[in-house]
Amino acid sequence: MRKLLLVFSSMLTLSSLATPTMTIAGTTPDLPQMRLVQKLNCNNAQTQAAINECARLSYQNADKKLNQAYQQLLPNLERSRKQKLIAAQQAWIKFRDTNCEFERSEYEGGSISPTIYFGCLENVTKLRTQQLREYLTSDR
Repeated sequence: MRKLLLVFSSMLTLSSLATPTMTIAGTTPDLPQMRLVQKLNCNNAQTQAAINECARLSYQNADKKLNQAYQQLLPNLERSRKQKLIAAQQAWIKFRDTNCEFERSEYEGGSISPTIYFGCLENVTKLRTQQLREYLTSDR
């Protein structure tokens, strides 16, 4: 009898797995944000969501290089120049963010908006990184 109940409950469990479930439009489960587990190919992004994600990753890579150059430069400066660089960097970050928000505003509400924003951040960050690297070579 016990064996029969076990088999019966297993069958019910298996049959419930095969039954499609229905969700109500406009509701989301109380789960962490779900993402498709698929390798992102930024050399051939096919959807706007993938393009946006690739733009974000590209900016993050540029930002990492900027921070490396900044951290290399700081210890090489005299105290007064170090303080000026810190102030300049803080002002630059504010300018970068505000400027890129302005660029994005032309596409407000559009699915391309994140790509425009992260592309702007990346371009401006690369220019700043080049400036910091030039300071590195001239201050040694």
